[in-house]
Amino acid sequence: MKNITDYIQQWANTYKDDMQNNIMPFWIKYGLDRVNGGIYTCVDRDGALMDSTKSVWFQGRFAFTCSYAYNHIEKNPAWLQAAKSTLDFIEKYCFDSDGRMYFEMTADGRPLRKRRYIFSESFAAIAMSEYSIASGDKAYAVKALELFKRMQYFLQTPGLLAPKYTDTLPMKGHSITMILINVASRIREAIQDECLTRQIDESISCLEKDFLHPEFKALLETIGPNGEFIDSNMGRTINPGHCIETAWFLLEESKLRGGDKNIKELGLKILDWSWEWGWDKEFGGIINFKDCRNLPSQDYAQDMKFWWPQTEAIIATLYAYLMTKEEKYLKMHQQISEWTYTHFPDKEYGEWYGYLHRDGTVAQPAKGNLFKGPFHIPRMMTKGYMLCEEIMSEIKKK
Repeated sequence: MKNITDYIQQWANTYKDDMQNNIMPFWIKYGLDRVNGGIYTCVDRDGALMDSTKSVWFQGRFAFTCSYAYNHIEKNPAWLQAAKSTLDFIEKYCFDSDGRMYFEMTADGRPLRKRRYIFSESFAAIAMSEYSIASGDKAYAVKALELFKRMQYFLQTPGLLAPKYTDTLPMKGHSITMILINVASRIREAIQDECLTRQIDESISCLEKDFLHPEFKALLETIGPNGEFIDSNMGRTINPGHCIETAWFLLEESKLRGGDKNIKELGLKILDWSWEWGWDKEFGGIINFKDCRNLPSQDYAQDMKFWWPQTEAIIATLYAYLMTKEEKYLKMHQQISEWTYTHFPDKEYGEWYGYLHRDGTVAQPAKGNLFKGPFHIPRMMTKGYMLCEEIMSEIKKK
């Protein structure tokens, strides 16, 4: 790459401009519920509301997004106000009497569905901690820590959370292991407690010892309780986007620890392996699923291009370059960025499509549903801008 400085500056400008003039305005205009509080995400291509059902995941995700952007992109009071409105909705309506959170709500806050896992709690916790930093209100950091400890209690107490499968074949999943790293890290920015770094250490150890399978050069999504390989469709599944997200969580933690060598090498290994599994050499982009024995994947969306694996790859490759200065990661960033920005942004109505066919054509044009909304894309833009600024700062020091 001839001029790294110009390249990084161009992307820093793109991420910031996209946040200020595209992504945040779209969701503030079409998603924000100014009557009940909180955020709608089931919107059509042009922002028209298709379903007023509220994803509890996204109440936390949106409050985090607004606060994170406020802290790192622009001190925009509308963003802070939107975060507060959404947190108020969470606290008023989204918790059941047992301390667990719901998964879906009506527009006015009546519960529709509750699921067995604790991702709603995860996103509410990072929203509270980030809002605490943005607003200066320490009470929200305390709430975030309390919620995190409650999550740990739910996870560690047998019988409180229903298992996904029966005891016939005990197993554990990658998703909760990896998300706890990020949740603990985000809360730790707002408040200190020994349980946070301890949880990160435990999750990292589990990833390396159990989920990483060198015989396949892969991080697997589902394994036995002690890392046993399960030779089934589910047990052989690789989710490249998920693994790449894990990789940048690890690189971030390494950086926060002054460049911890072991954690950095683990993150880079996962990134390299997962890129090899996920990058579509024929059409470009990161696909959804692979089988570690190269058998046919059972998931019907296995070769589609969803929005979020691309955004995680953008962050991870920037982090890898920042941490190593190896130009191969900048070239990977260029590959994924050019492909993503060619295919996902909707140049007519704003925001991004979420679901593309393997060849990059649009599978369906809606901008949101219960699983896609203002999180992965704006988090990438905020984090991408921050990483570009750090890289530029290091270049200037030379």
